[in-house]
Amino acid sequence: MSDTPGYQDKRSEFWRAHFDKASEYEAYIEGSEQEHIQRWRDSEKRIPALSEEQLKRLQGYDRELNVLVYSGIWCGDCARQGPLLKKLAEACGEKVKIKFIERDASPELMEELRIVGATRVPILVFLSEDFWEMARFGERTLSVYRAKAAREIGREFDGGILSPKAREKELSDWAEIFERVLIMLRLSPPLRRRHGD
Repeated sequence: MSDTPGYQDKRSEFWRAHFDKASEYEAYIEGSEQEHIQRWRDSEKRIPALSEEQLKRLQGYDRELNVLVYSGIWCGDCARQGPLLKKLAEACGEKVKIKFIERDASPELMEELRIVGATRVPILVFLSEDFWEMARFGERTLSVYRAKAAREIGREFDGGILSPKAREKELSDWAEIFERVLIMLRLSPPLRRRHGD
């Protein structure tokens, strides 16, 4: 028998330190140049409303969730998705905290979150109350990649990424990712033991 516990995350202090270093949404964007701030503010105005069904699926889990968004204030994908991600976190309830950290803020984090060898943004790292990694996802959702593939390699219909319909699909993609992590947290055996549920 091993002395190693069945449930652990040796990187929890790494994630906690970076979450502590990260900024809440308003502080993150307000600390930037005006041209970047305006892109994020413009994107805020185009966020579709969550449906009643989506809200129902995101609420009532009663678990603490920390969402670390690895971002670039200058990045168009981040400016489009950042406000949407904030809205989703708020819809989940007060136990879901979302913070943003700039891509260049930590060389260690930059190395940890490479995708296809590159330092792409945004990437979300979903963390439990103990800062155990639950999931990570980035940097574009499937609907956005489908549109990109249609434009660049001629695959199927290009619905774009900025049309109202495309924004609704992107919101739906992210809502499903948030819901998945919330369910994982709620069903986690160590957390169920801790919380007696």
